[in-house]
This record gives sequence, C-alpha cells and structure tokens, in this order.
Amino acid sequence: MTFVRVGDVPHHVVVEGSGPVCVLSAGLAMSWFDWDLVVPLLAPHRTVVRFDRPGHGLSGPATVPPSAAGEAHRIAGVLDALGLDGPATVVGHSIAGFHAEAFARLHPAHTASVVLLDSSVEEHARVPAAPAVRTAAARALGTALSAAGVPAALGPLTRRAVVRLSRTGGGDPAPAALVRRCYATSRVLQGGLLENTHYRAVAAELLGLRERYALPDVPVTVLAANAAGERWLERQHALAQLLGARFETVAPAGHLVMLDRPDAVARAVLDGPAVASGGRAVRTTWPQPFA
Repeated sequence: MTFVRVGDVPHHVVVEGSGPVCVLSAGLAMSWFDWDLVVPLLAPHRTVVRFDRPGHGLSGPATVPPSAAGEAHRIAGVLDALGLDGPATVVGHSIAGFHAEAFARLHPAHTASVVLLDSSVEEHARVPAAPAVRTAAARALGTALSAAGVPAALGPLTRRAVVRLSRTGGGDPAPAALVRRCYATSRVLQGGLLENTHYRAVAAELLGLRERYALPDVPVTVLAANAAGERWLERQHALAQLLGARFETVAPAGHLVMLDRPDAVARAVLDGPAVASGGRAVRTTWPQPFA
C-alpha cells in the first residue's frame, strides 16, 4: 500500500504480484478492496495495480470534475508514478469502463489489452447544460449532508446495502473496519456525488473520443453479468460489436462481477493476450467457476 501524487492529489495505490502489468479500476463509489477476490488469481501471473480515484477509497478528495480524458490520463499518471512504463491490461468496471476505453484510445502504446467489466453503456449521451452549476450543486449537497452527519450515520450501511443488491452471491465481504474507514467520510460521499453528477458528460465525451481516436490493435473483452436481464446483455453485446471485442456473459453474476465471479474476471484478463483483436464479437458464457 502506498500513495502517489497525480495532478496534485494523493492517490492510494496497492501493487502486488509480478509479470505484465494489469490495472484494476472499480466503479462509482467502489474501493480498492472490492478486487480482493480477483487479485490472488492474477498476482502469480501479473503485476496487479489497484488505485482509488480522487474521493474514493483512501485517495485524497477530488479537486476537479471527472472527465473521460482526465481519467484516462490519471491511469497513465499512476503507472508513470510507479515506474511501470510497459503496456498494461486495463480492467474497467461499471463507469470505469468509460475510463479504460478512453485510456486505450488516448494511450495506445501503453495498452496491452482491455477488459470492460459490466461496463456502463450510453449509446446517445449528450453533455448536460451548465456543468459548473452541476458541480457546485453536488458540492453543496455533499457539504450539507456531511454537516448533518449523514456519512458517519449512513455511509457504511448504504455501502453494505448497495453491494448486497448488486450481487447474486451474498453480502458484502469487505472488512467492517475498512468499510467504515472509507464510507463514513465526507470525502467519499463528495467523490461519489461528483462522479454521479458528471456521469453523462463523461459518457458523451467518450462518444466524441471514439470519433477521433481509434482503438489500438489489442484484444478487447466485454464481460457482462447475466442478472440484469436480456436487454442489458443485448446492449453489452452491441458494445462488443462496436469495439470489435470478444463478448462473454458471466452466469450467475450481478453487477459486482468481481465479487460474484472473480474466476471469470481473472480468466478474461489472463486469456486476453491470446485473443486476436479486431474480430467479431462472439457470445461466450462462463457458467461455472474454475479451480
């Protein structure tokens, strides 16, 4: 566990294992420990990098609103600060799927492969009006809720409830002390509100990046959880077709695939380099864990 400074913000980083680099980036309001079940499967084969975005986990508070390009450059900045300059596999869960794809487009020479893990999908996003007003409103709401003691009173309970609802395999396995250390703080509340407020702006920016920057010639995998239903799987499959990616359905799994099926996530990462890029999206299902 260490901290590196990127863009004047201290970023909490955990590096484990050895071999080619793999970066794990979690979804909105999630933390580094949400990858705990995946890391032991990857560390014998990969140098696994987990980091918390500003206002998440143990990282410092967010100083600027998120953007697709900004988050792509953040991943590059973290790797640079760690002295890891080789091509990396980038795994983006949920909203971090936007960031992983943007990284591949903006930093092609540093991308070995991409895994989009139940990634956010916005086919027709537009930038909302008055972004500065939205930022100010999000910060004001966070300040008011923090002054009322909401993070300490409800933060950990809300985290537990969201995780339970986002899984098919049980409750939240994270240690209570870590959950309270992160989710009882105004910093994490503010970080989550800020990312949620600018979600559509980041999605719209990614659509623009797709028009200007091609994906590098690397393997891309779209991994989708089956629990959200057929319409969600259709959208995920369409994303895979758009990106020329391999498409895989994970069953049974909820949105937090890394908790329900860490084996499928690890397999997607480890199999990625052996997959030819630029092909058609092919449906595959991981029905059973592997030993």
